[in-house]
Amino acid sequence: MLVALRKPPSKVMRSEKVPRWGDIALIRATIVRALVLTAAFAGALTPIRCLGEDGNQLPTKATMELPRELLSLLQQNKMPKHSPILVRIFKEESELEVWKQDTNGHFRILKIYPICRWSGDLGPKLHEGDRQAPEGFYTITPELMNPNSNYYLAINTGFPNSFDKANDRDGTFLMVHGDCWSSGCYAMTDEQMSEIYSLARESFLGGQPSFQIQAYPFRLMPANLARHRTNPNMDFWRMLKIGNDHFEATHLEPKVAVCDRRYVFDAYQPPNSSQPLMFDPTGKCPTFVVNPKIARPALEKQHADEVEYEQLVKGNLSVAPIYSGLDGGMNKALLARFPGRIIPLAMVLTNGSQLPQLPPVPWADNNGSLANKLFGALFESKPASQTQVASTNSAMPERGTKPAPAD
Repeated sequence: MLVALRKPPSKVMRSEKVPRWGDIALIRATIVRALVLTAAFAGALTPIRCLGEDGNQLPTKATMELPRELLSLLQQNKMPKHSPILVRIFKEESELEVWKQDTNGHFRILKIYPICRWSGDLGPKLHEGDRQAPEGFYTITPELMNPNSNYYLAINTGFPNSFDKANDRDGTFLMVHGDCWSSGCYAMTDEQMSEIYSLARESFLGGQPSFQIQAYPFRLMPANLARHRTNPNMDFWRMLKIGNDHFEATHLEPKVAVCDRRYVFDAYQPPNSSQPLMFDPTGKCPTFVVNPKIARPALEKQHADEVEYEQLVKGNLSVAPIYSGLDGGMNKALLARFPGRIIPLAMVLTNGSQLPQLPPVPWADNNGSLANKLFGALFESKPASQTQVASTNSAMPERGTKPAPAD
């Protein structure tokens, strides 16, 4: 049951807490220690020599100051250097947005980065080997920052999160990283990743214990939803849209929880209830309320979007193909700089039976997708989970001509 609070909660939101300047040194030491430990862990997984606490410093690429142009942009937008950030990713548009909290406590767009490479197709990641880049809401802590990545710098998304695990989804090392090479990740150029990594680092140094990544198939506006209305992932995407609407209507980071194998957003304890809210990812959702300062504008946006959606459907807006026939995407602004990174399925089976330079790994789609129809006789498919929310859209194996990120 979902009702609206009569009064907004008096508790200060975590993202609105501002550390005292006297605590900055302690916070800085804690964050640096976390990054050093992360570097040591990464060094255990990769041949890169780890930089520990024995006098060695973190790699220069992980400690670089923000570019002068970006510092100027922060100042123009009244965004403190150490204020919280929030990241939004859109597959179809191949764009990554960094939002930054201003002096009024609201998030505003700071910069949009063209994504250099993402793999798979539209839709969530379901299983190891499906080559899908994840979709959903992910919480990034300092321990997920890898300064010693083989792919320049990397931020682990934390996949699988509690929602993914509740729906029997699995996979490892799903990153936002540099080097413009993706195998289930969101790959940026090294220059872009340097800025993104530094912005995340500075927000941690300012006291933000974590930041949120919101990963979407496309911008969840009525026109895009109408174009993809026949996609089997639509129920999953409409669930993500609730969190998207909360953020876009308020410019406040949505509070995310999981119960009954689904996301819930900005849930608070009902008035006059003595029982604290407890969320079991696989159990029944408790009764909760939503602050009307969040619920009202979000519901208004939802209603307006539904009206526009219905008008588009009645107008017979053309439907997008469910499977693109491509392995992922790249922002067109980077196509000339990085040619040959998007591989059509038509090019995969050049001789009708061979995968050039691709090792034979199991396919993770078993739902009649284009990839399954083409290669079902060649590889053993992994059955889809009985509890999954949406079906996979796999296009190619998870391992390509270059080793997958081992971050």
